[in-house]
Amino acid sequence: MEMSDITRAIAAATSIAESLGLATDDATILHNSNKLTLRLTPCDVLARVAPVGQEVAQFEVELAQRLAELGSPVGLLEPRVEPRVHTRDGFVVTLWTFYEPATPHVSPADYAEALERLHAGMRKVDVPSPSFMDRVTEAEDVVANPDRSPELADADRVFLSGRLASLRRAIEDRGAVEQLLHGEPHPGNVLSTKNGPLFIDLETCCRGPVEFDLAHAPEEVCEHYPNVDQELLDDCRQLVLAMVAAWRWELGDQFPDGRRFGEEFLRLLHDGAPGPTLDAVTRQLGSR
Repeated sequence: MEMSDITRAIAAATSIAESLGLATDDATILHNSNKLTLRLTPCDVLARVAPVGQEVAQFEVELAQRLAELGSPVGLLEPRVEPRVHTRDGFVVTLWTFYEPATPHVSPADYAEALERLHAGMRKVDVPSPSFMDRVTEAEDVVANPDRSPELADADRVFLSGRLASLRRAIEDRGAVEQLLHGEPHPGNVLSTKNGPLFIDLETCCRGPVEFDLAHAPEEVCEHYPNVDQELLDDCRQLVLAMVAAWRWELGDQFPDGRRFGEEFLRLLHDGAPGPTLDAVTRQLGSR
């Protein structure tokens, strides 16, 4: 969010929390992208805030409740108030349990086991959800439309468009079994808690092969996940890099230092498969 929106978003979240009897004297920004994640204190609540029309908050709330009932490893909604979506001043706000970080951090084996449990729970939940290929289509549209990606060079536009199309065909031709997925189970969406790893940010859920989810996870996590189709995983990793590359070139992208990430992703795609994982590239670039 832009700074002008952040102030209003924080005010909306604190106002809603106070109206529900949750004492709120301060709000700490934990993450800022297309939505804002806040820690409200002293009530110790996690608030997620997004502009109206740019969220799937109701879907996320309902899915989190159903997965929690199945014992899936997901972050829980704030138990002191009714589990619902709140709207104020052009923002939607959802309230979640805040978990104090536990140490040590999640091990690859525990991460993989938690993701396997999440996938098992998701196979039991029947909810309307988009295909992961819908996200590929969105990335293709960003690349194809110079108005949406004006700084992307013509040669890179042609290359990235071709890469997205060829990876789409390769994955579709495999005809892999699909199911409900988290959509982006990268380390930033995994909490280390005293109750074990918990997945958050369910608004990215989609249908696809489990290898698409694994393409967002560290390589050592995938080594502990059973029955992985390695060739499909390699294609999905390349697809994820291509999609993220497209979004980093989109006009108005708010990812910190996004253009540098976009350039690096393009370079890696030119190098070809298998290449590094999204997690490895993100950690490497983030450390510079």
